[in-house]
Amino acid sequence: MRIPAALAACLLAAGTAVAQAPSPNSSPSPTAAPADGTAAAACPSTLQHTFPRLQDEKPQSLCQYAGKVVLVVNTASFCGFTPQYKGLEALDSKYRARGLVVLGFPSNDFAQESGSNKEIADFCESTFGVKFPMFAKSSVRGANANPLFKQLALASGTTPKWNFYKYLIGRDGKVVQAWSSMTAPDESAFVKVIESQLAAGG
Repeated sequence: MRIPAALAACLLAAGTAVAQAPSPNSSPSPTAAPADGTAAAACPSTLQHTFPRLQDEKPQSLCQYAGKVVLVVNTASFCGFTPQYKGLEALDSKYRARGLVVLGFPSNDFAQESGSNKEIADFCESTFGVKFPMFAKSSVRGANANPLFKQLALASGTTPKWNFYKYLIGRDGKVVQAWSSMTAPDESAFVKVIESQLAAGG
């Protein structure tokens, strides 16, 4: 089967890197985030950030997700990996009641997310039925990376090499592991790590 040129380029650029973090010793509309109500004192440093949400740019504190297992993904609308939105939404829906939340961060760092925040939100809803929280477009790598992704890169030892990199944060706020774009949301080994984190303290 011949692979479309755009998908082939995306796959080639993504690579297959997987990083293990150093061992320490339902929203009614797409991209909606619940109201902030978590005390800062109970919020781990990883989540002490505020970002405008995608659909209306209202500021949202990530501290509202304290105590949850958080999967952070940098996304784009025009990549060969864009269909992963469907799997990410399924993952969020399946495990939401057990304490998982998927957070999407659109980025044009790889020149595949040129639209406005509203255009991105509309695309995600109409094409993939995305309802997990998403945030306004920002940079996810380099000097201009948003503060969350700077922190994730430092903790995991890896920055996004392409769209749909994935970082898992445990209930304690520590980065558990990072996966490359090549890891599909329904990949068994990936899901097992998420399930193990949900079981911890859940």
